[in-house]
Amino acid sequence: MHRISIGVTALLLATGSAAQPSDALQNWFNDPFFPITAALPDCPLPAGPFTDEADRRVQAHRRLEKGTTCWLAKECDRPNAYAYDADIASAIQQAVQARNPFPDTTLWVTVQGRVVYVEGCARDEAQAGRIESFIRDLPHVQQATAILRTDPTARPPYKTRPATLSR
Repeated sequence: MHRISIGVTALLLATGSAAQPSDALQNWFNDPFFPITAALPDCPLPAGPFTDEADRRVQAHRRLEKGTTCWLAKECDRPNAYAYDADIASAIQQAVQARNPFPDTTLWVTVQGRVVYVEGCARDEAQAGRIESFIRDLPHVQQATAILRTDPTARPPYKTRPATLSR
């Protein structure tokens, strides 16, 4: 019996114990994720770039391919599409701070490989188009998608982060 418990313990240590669950959500690739407005209360926090280990493995290949394809296709002057993300995030923060274009919203931004996802809450659906246009006008942004909840009683149309995870 003692041998079995030693074997099980060794197996748990090799595969990941309860102290380090493999399904813990993390921002594995350090993608920019941040709030840009906070006017509407009770807006659910988006999942953003936080995923589990299994999704990290799936994303790793796709991200490597996308990052280098941009360079090889001469669509990027940087060797990887993800090399733009910090600059895009900074430009978004500065533009929103300077113009305050969406005062009746609560929004979070995720930037991944020159693609910007804006998730959160707004008073009307027309905001989505205005947000996407605003973001697309910034340097290096390839694509912008706004996913908004406009009915405060409805489920959000985006994945949300579990309440147990800190912001």
